[in-house]
Amino acid sequence: MLRLAGEQVESLFDEALPIEVRELPADLARLDGLLADDALLEPIAARWEAASRDRGRPTIAMALFVRLMVIKQRTGWGYETLVKEVSDSLHLRRFCGLSLTASVPHESTIRKLARRLGSEVIDEITRLLIGSAVRERRFTPRAMRVDSTVVEADVRWPSDAALAHDAARALARAGARVGALVGTGAQRVRDRSRAASRRLRLISRTVGRRIGQAGGAREQVLAWTAETGELVRASIREARRLVAEARAKARGRGARRKLAAAARLQELAERAEKVCRQIAQRVAGEKITDRLVSLADPDARPIGKGKLGKRYEFGYVFQLAEITENTRRGARGLILPAATKIGSPNEPELLPATVGELDRLGVRLREAAFDGGFEPAQANQLLPGTAVFVAGRQQPTTRRPKKRLAGYRVGAEGRISHLKRSYGLSRSRLRGHDGARTWVGWGLLAYNLDTLAARTVQGA
Repeated sequence: MLRLAGEQVESLFDEALPIEVRELPADLARLDGLLADDALLEPIAARWEAASRDRGRPTIAMALFVRLMVIKQRTGWGYETLVKEVSDSLHLRRFCGLSLTASVPHESTIRKLARRLGSEVIDEITRLLIGSAVRERRFTPRAMRVDSTVVEADVRWPSDAALAHDAARALARAGARVGALVGTGAQRVRDRSRAASRRLRLISRTVGRRIGQAGGAREQVLAWTAETGELVRASIREARRLVAEARAKARGRGARRKLAAAARLQELAERAEKVCRQIAQRVAGEKITDRLVSLADPDARPIGKGKLGKRYEFGYVFQLAEITENTRRGARGLILPAATKIGSPNEPELLPATVGELDRLGVRLREAAFDGGFEPAQANQLLPGTAVFVAGRQQPTTRRPKKRLAGYRVGAEGRISHLKRSYGLSRSRLRGHDGARTWVGWGLLAYNLDTLAARTVQGA
């Protein structure tokens, strides 16, 4: 059963507390006022399954959940740390709507709810917040700056041999779980991770010893990599035979569990098969497109942005658009829900989705600033009636507007750096493309709330 509002915060015990403890700090008080709008919870109610809204065990209050996630993104705490800190802080308890006697939800409850609600709910809450600011808080956007960044997936630096080692170990573990459900006589998926690990260590020693030297080290490394691929192929054959056995024996009691476990093993076998194909292509010297870099996060892709410190990053590209009231130095505005695609999309591929967010909010701009990766013709077509600045490609002819818009556009890079440092956008801790969208969505929501809270102080 869905619960939107929480319980009463005030209790008899509060009367014994000093007034300094009962009152929220200034920053939390401003955030509390912004989050007090019940309309922000409507996307959650709309997303929730209709069959379970009025029946079943009650959920935690969604108002409490949203405030916990905002605290998490502002502080960078993990779920367990978040629960401990909120439980120990009287101010955070009061901000979240928890009385002195109420218990903080378990960290697994918060984590599962973040996954269940997904990215669309967070994006819709962000749209409602921006729309409310435009209508009720005298926020009048006149300019927009757009730039893209890579949000790294929570994966290590990949190599084909390491992926093969992970695949052999994962297939053996998943096969053991399916075999336990099938029963006596089930096909065994042998754990070949130790054999793959030996070859992986040989590769590491050879590469470390032969860097900068001539010789046949590359051919030897490719040979060992091919051997790890053959080990995984053997495990894949055993896994597929076990999947067929589990589906054949999925009758009567426990049939759903067997089918679900078999489906998970089949999916893992398909990912392992892709790893084997990548190894075969690498040994043959062929170009690998749509490379798999992680078994745990199959949507992550290698992305090259030409950075000196990071030639390649592994994750997802997000296009961030900040709408501001002016183009002066230090301008701070609100960020629209981010546009993204799996892979390494170019700037023009994501721009239609970004402009679509403006149309949904009914925002009309005077100026828009882009870097040189955007196409001026496309930007002019998508933003009619807006003065478009594209660095190095379409600029004002006079010096002062050119300098002003160039400085304004560069501020987008500073804003991205700010989001990465303070709101968790450097690395997504949720797996998959939808998980990364959810992670980024919560970070942008927390940033927008802080921005509106700061405007409240400036307007006072």
